[in-house]
Formats: sequence, C-alpha cells, structure tokens
Amino acid sequence: MSNKMWGGRFSERPDEIMEEINVSIDVDRHLYAQDIAASKAHAAMLAANGIITASDAKNIGKGLDTILSEIGKGGFEFKRALEDIHMNVESRLSELIGPAAGRLHTARSRNDQVATDFRLYVRDIVDETDAALAAFQQALVERALEHAGTVMPGFTHLQTAQPVTFGHHLLAYVEMAARDRGRFQDARKRLNESPLGAAALAGTSFPIDRHATAKALAFDRPMANSLDAVSDRDFVLETLSAASICAVHMSRFAEEIVIWTSPLVGMIRLSDKFTTGSSIMPQKRNPDAAELVRAKTGRVIGALNGLLIVMKGLPLAYQKDMQEDKQGAMEGFAALSLAIRAMTGMVRDLVPDEARMKAAAGEGYATATDLADWLVRTLKMPFREAHHVTGRIVAKAAEGGVALHELPLKEMQAIEPKITKDVLGVLSVESSVKSRTSFGGTAPKNVASQAKSWVKRLEKERKLG
Repeated sequence: MSNKMWGGRFSERPDEIMEEINVSIDVDRHLYAQDIAASKAHAAMLAANGIITASDAKNIGKGLDTILSEIGKGGFEFKRALEDIHMNVESRLSELIGPAAGRLHTARSRNDQVATDFRLYVRDIVDETDAALAAFQQALVERALEHAGTVMPGFTHLQTAQPVTFGHHLLAYVEMAARDRGRFQDARKRLNESPLGAAALAGTSFPIDRHATAKALAFDRPMANSLDAVSDRDFVLETLSAASICAVHMSRFAEEIVIWTSPLVGMIRLSDKFTTGSSIMPQKRNPDAAELVRAKTGRVIGALNGLLIVMKGLPLAYQKDMQEDKQGAMEGFAALSLAIRAMTGMVRDLVPDEARMKAAAGEGYATATDLADWLVRTLKMPFREAHHVTGRIVAKAAEGGVALHELPLKEMQAIEPKITKDVLGVLSVESSVKSRTSFGGTAPKNVASQAKSWVKRLEKERKLG
C-alpha cells in the first residue's frame, strides 16, 4: 500500500529500509509549533484571496489549534509511517475536520513548508540565545563590579605577564559575549525572510499573497527567488557559525576555571553546586561543569561542519540530503544553550581567593614593565634601553631570589645610577594596576566605570524588551 499523502504514482509500499532512512519525524517533531503557525498563516491567506472558502479556513484553524494543544499536552501520537511533522499534522487534521484538511496544502509544498518552519525555529533559537547571553553578561558585570580592585595575575603564554584585576578579566568576556550577540542578531536579520509560497521550487499559479503570510509570521519580507527559498540553508550555517564562535568563548572561560580551581593554582573555588566528587578518591572536587562546557563546544562546531558538508555539493533546488539539516543543528544549539547557562551559574557561584590572587600577581616579576615605564617616564630613556636595563635588574633579583620590589635600591643603582627611591612606588602590584588608566585598561576606576556602564546598558535592553 502506498503512502496516502503522496502515493498516487506508487503501487507498492517502500522497503522497510527505505522507510527507516526516509523518516524524519523523530527530529522534525520539534518543529510542530512553527509548522502549525505557518499552516494557520497559509490557510488565512488562501481564504483572504478566495482560493479556499472562509468556512474551510476557519475549520482548518480550529483543527490546527486542537493539534497544537494535543502536542503540547503530550496527547498526540506521532506516526513514523507518515514520515515527517507536516504529514503527521495534516493526517490528524483530516481526522478532525474531514476533507477540508486536504485544501490546506494548496499552493505550497513540503519544500517551502520545511524551509519556513526551520527559519521560524532558528529565529526562536537566536532570540533565546540572546536572552541567555544577556543573563551571562549580567552575572559577569555584577561580579566585575564586586571585584573591580581585586588584583590577579594577567597572563600571556600562560606565564605571569602583568597584574590586572579580576573585574577586568571578567569584563573581557562581557565584551566577547556582546560580539556574540551581535553575530546572532546579524544572522537573524538575514534569515528573517519568508520562503512560504515558493512551493516546490518554481512558485505557484494560484493568486497567493506572500507578503501577507510573511507579515503574519513576523518576517520582514518574502524571499525574492523561489529556487533560493527552498534550496539554501545558509541561515542555519550562519547561525551555527555564530554559535561556534560563542561556544569557543565559553570553552576558553571554562578552561580558565579548570586551571584556576586546580590546587596547584588555587585562585578560585566552586561550591558543591558546580563540582563533583570521585568514586575512589574522597578528597576530590572536580570542576566537571566547566569541563563539560569545554566538551560541548565540539558538538556545536561539529554541527556546523556537518551541515557544511551536507550542503557543499547540492545543485538547485531541494535535495533529500537537506533532511539532514536539522538534527545536528538542533543538538548543537541545545549544547550551546546548556553551556551558556552552566557558565552563568559558575560565574555567580565562584569565590576568588583574593590573597592567593594578589600573591600570584606579584610572582614572576610581573611589575617589570612598570619599572621600564618608570625609566622612560622619569629618566627619559628610550624604551629599548629601559627594557634592557630592566632585564638586567630582573636578572639580579632572580639571582638573589627576591621579588623586584625587595631588591635593594643600591643594587638597582649599580646597574643604573640615576634610579632613585621613587621607583619603589611603582613596583607593587596595586600601584601597577592603578597606573593602567588608558582607555580599556585595568585600573580599578576604569573597571568600575565600565562595569557600571554595562549595568546601565543591560538594564536599558531589558526595558526595551
């Protein structure tokens, strides 16, 4: 027996393996809300243009609302024999309202239907991700304001470089998240065009109003080319690209949390809420939430790579390969969502060891650049000469096993006689961070100002909705 939804041309039922490889309902069932919304808009447009009767449109609308409720309450039976969400909805609609259900598919195809559904779905994902990133930023900003003056080591090559503040470090991720949000918003602008009405690939001979359905579904406009409308998934690729960059940002921060919580470093602590123990070692406190955020990045990047490979050789227009566009993307978006929420929780949970941070900030002669700057500023040395002199002084301190600010003044003067006791005022880690007052610098007053600015900006965004 052939499929009653499309099987007029076929006299035999598909092979069992064919049914298994062809079915997509296990994945695209997640598009049910978008599919029903698009169908309601389509039915209303058909009636408005005299293509179906107002009575049929009304019955279709009521039937679709019933199906939406059934699915939402878990009372809907998804049938794999019906392949996908579109056929499952249409079949149930037929049970509810009879032959009028068959009029719903007038002037459309599953090709433009699925493209519309998936655009609506990805648009919803973008909006949800933006809200999650805003909450992440809020958590970071609040902690940055709290720790605007908390000194910690800044690193390059994972080696102690110069003192910074913990608040400054946290604000770096606020800026990254802002760019992530910008990329998602850019993707949203480009995806917000409606494929509905493009039909299979060539448009339709029915007098439809694609602008009306686009407006009803809050799209900016209908897509201008019917071939393009059904055959490209660049809107998913672009959103996954933004998601991949965002996931990398989350992973970098997660890696830092793993390092900082190690007893060898000991700069922060996480509570029981975001750590786990060992089945054999009672003393262990493992930063598993951070480690899993790190790992989730692979799922997001993998989803992007997978879809790029699916799409790379497809001629226009729709190809069945494109059925593989959803599962990886949905899993990737879900992984990112979980990662962002986990990172937000850890930001709120973490407790910095301020004494350890301050001590670590002074290790490795981290204020050497401050000494070189003092030589330039006070003794008018060319920077390269000051760099050389400072290097010799650092070597002398290392030889004696003392910190830079503990090196006797006379030993500094043996290397550069013009150095005065005033130099000692710039060699502490507190003095170092306070001096970094250039725009974007780590001076506590800068950090507090930037954090307060972000508080206002995020509050304004919330009010604007």
